[in-house]
Amino acid sequence: MVVLGLWDGHDAGAALMIDGRLVSAVNEERFTRRKLEVRFPSHSIAECIRLAGVTAADVSTVAASTSDPAKMIGRLFPSTKERYYLVRRRKARPGLLARATNAAKYRITEWGPNPMSRALNLTALRRDLGRTGLGHAPLRLFDHHWCHACTAAYGSGFDSCAVVTIDGVGDGLSATIMRFDLGVLHPVRATPATHSLGVFFEHVTRLLNMRELEDEGKVMALADYAAPVADEANPLLALVGVSDGRVICRPPSRRMAPTLARSLWSYPNEQFAFIAQRVVEKTTTALVADAVRLTGQGRVAIAGGVASNIKATRLARHLPGVEDISIFPHMGDGGLALGAALAAVAETQRPQLDLSTLALGPAFSDEEITNAARQKGANASRTADIAAAAANLIENGDVVLWFQGRMEYGPRALGQRSVLARPDRPRLRDRLNLVLKRRVWYQPFCPSILESEAPRLFADWTISGRSNRHMTMAYMVADGWRQALSGVTNVDGSCRPQLVADDADGPFAELLRQLRTRLGVGAVLNTSFNIHGEPLVCTPLEALDVFERSGADALAMGPFLLERGNRGR
Repeated sequence: MVVLGLWDGHDAGAALMIDGRLVSAVNEERFTRRKLEVRFPSHSIAECIRLAGVTAADVSTVAASTSDPAKMIGRLFPSTKERYYLVRRRKARPGLLARATNAAKYRITEWGPNPMSRALNLTALRRDLGRTGLGHAPLRLFDHHWCHACTAAYGSGFDSCAVVTIDGVGDGLSATIMRFDLGVLHPVRATPATHSLGVFFEHVTRLLNMRELEDEGKVMALADYAAPVADEANPLLALVGVSDGRVICRPPSRRMAPTLARSLWSYPNEQFAFIAQRVVEKTTTALVADAVRLTGQGRVAIAGGVASNIKATRLARHLPGVEDISIFPHMGDGGLALGAALAAVAETQRPQLDLSTLALGPAFSDEEITNAARQKGANASRTADIAAAAANLIENGDVVLWFQGRMEYGPRALGQRSVLARPDRPRLRDRLNLVLKRRVWYQPFCPSILESEAPRLFADWTISGRSNRHMTMAYMVADGWRQALSGVTNVDGSCRPQLVADDADGPFAELLRQLRTRLGVGAVLNTSFNIHGEPLVCTPLEALDVFERSGADALAMGPFLLERGNRGR
């Protein structure tokens, strides 16, 4: 049984499962080189099929997500979603048309699906699938939040748990609570799209002159640099709340922008970010608390774009009655393709979703790497031990670009396409932010850490022993280790680690073992291999291009090492 899942909206992509097992998953941006691509994922579909070693004719079922009128319009008339993409990413000039595009987006996306929208969505999808050689395969269309819930539930490893989905909007909803029992999801509560915490935070992001659906993490980071505002003095807390498992917005979320703009007038940007971030934290924790109460489950699985807010989910982990929390690693809409595939598989069998690795994209042979280097005129030297060679450079204070194995699935660099540096040098962090990554100075970097280090490095580790393999949860760095992790610790004392099994195979785990011997702690600063605003690199040629443009000191690609002649530290 070969099931292909696809998503053709914000952060389009595809995923392929064979007999209930995930084989490949990629997102379209990595091939088109347009961040958070919205076009039909033809490249992703072809790559998933190639990686699985099957053909289009072998696909038994195609599964897709979302059937509301907004998606229908975008599928029937792709120029409309392209227009919004250009407006949202600041590629279109501001003015009346841009404002009208935004207003239409927020109004139309609130409408739930109906028989006509569902039929026309299927028609448009069949048209696009026919162009990829998949016109023969039965097509299944699943609810937006049901797909998010499938990723959360089946990706959690729990036999039973509460499931919370929380994002902007999709199929007329913005949040749900479900109960997951022995492989079956049971709906419990649903919040209509008119009451959306995600849309609230989109307004905040845009008012701060950032890109909505992209820069919400910047808002969260900026909030840490504000003089705190007490909750009782926070005017935004009255706008969003939770009642019996449903989010309540006053006024409806689409009409909040003028109210938020008036508050912004009275606060510096960082304080406005702080009071908005508190709304996300209070609402998320209240929704999780209600999910535990309504389902009777102490374990919670979460997906949806708002689940990327690690400060909110960390507070949820501390709630009374919460035993454990799992965040699906590709929590935003980019994970919907896998969610649709899971929903289709679950109709006939329980999916076996092994997320021990997210290395689900393409890999490149030594020959392909040397050909790319030759094309760029670069001198690639083969090394007997790439982990040891990279550890030497990192120990000496160099910044190393790291390109190994199959590309990661999802938004986080997890040791396949990474930028690496010592974790204990804030000046390296600042160099990465301002010169290499070219992003705002206040965004923190994250560490990758050997799993055995967690109990001594994190003050709140005992609250949850879940092995956080995918950088989805924040922890407080223990006082005695703030210096050793000073380059990857946020100003509030927290960090978002990737935990790597001590005995894991592969060069990345070996690199961490080498660094533990050299630095006294098995940790490295790990950020995504890209220039800010671009997708992660996919191919050797793209890796070499970023090496040329970024000013990094070295590139470790497969068994080959390229070093810059004149390195600055």
